[in-house]
Amino acid sequence: MAECERSEEACTATLDSARAGYTLTTLAEEFRPALLRYFSRRVRQSEEVEDLVQEVLARLVRRCEVVEMEAVRAYVFETASSVLTDWVRRRRSRQADDHGVLSADQPATGDFTADRILLGRERLQRVTAALLELPERPRAVFILRRVEGMKYQDIARRLGLSLSSVEKDMRRAVLHLAERMGRE
Repeated sequence: MAECERSEEACTATLDSARAGYTLTTLAEEFRPALLRYFSRRVRQSEEVEDLVQEVLARLVRRCEVVEMEAVRAYVFETASSVLTDWVRRRRSRQADDHGVLSADQPATGDFTADRILLGRERLQRVTAALLELPERPRAVFILRRVEGMKYQDIARRLGLSLSSVEKDMRRAVLHLAERMGRE
């Protein structure tokens, strides 16, 4: 199933003619209540339900291939299942359930005193100085892994190194930082 390269109007026209009476509007009118129920039963965050329904409809707009009229309902709910799976993956990868809700009425709970801020800045300066003491390659490996979040194999490919070299450079950087930060 290839994505449509044409405009939304062209896709809607294709949907209109292919489905013998199923325009995007009629699809939305017919399936929106059922999609709302489908997502409401599966998603605890009620504010997300409408967005998920809209995503299903958006995917239907982007699809231009012909769907037989008897299979429209199955196609809509197969798309809904895919949208739900993608949504769950995104939430997991972002660890969304671990996030708290912040509001303007509630002050932040962290201890942001001037002393704590100053200590944090000093520690950052010490870490930066310790990183700059490292040779370029272990420093680059450390930054790519810990700051950029790259995998060892991706780092090896990017720097033209073996996986073993990347692991050794990372170990060297971590030991150096631990030693320097432990002394101070």
